[in-house]
Amino acid sequence: MRLITAVIKPFKLKDVRSALTKAGVQYMTISEVKGFGRQKGHTELYRGASYVLDMLPKVRLEVLVTDEMAEQVVEAIRESAHTSKIGDGKIFVTPLQQVIRIRTGETGPSAV
Repeated sequence: MRLITAVIKPFKLKDVRSALTKAGVQYMTISEVKGFGRQKGHTELYRGASYVLDMLPKVRLEVLVTDEMAEQVVEAIRESAHTSKIGDGKIFVTPLQQVIRIRTGETGPSAV
């Protein structure tokens, strides 16, 4: 099993979610987060005053998949979140040692 975590631009969420559904992903966790990378935020002008926004809004997606699906899911996220501009985000793939369904106690792929 693999845990795929992606941090993407908020306006790309609908595209990524559609791509993941087409790739066969049935479950995902989505969180609104803030952060920065190489772009270090940006400056905005409001009523003549300049403000530095160093924490940009992002969306964090977490998807649990089998080893066989991992590459297809990563590619679906990469293609659908791509804008060719700085701040497109990152994808992290982490191996999972164990998954446990709290309600039934099932473990492994059947717990998903």
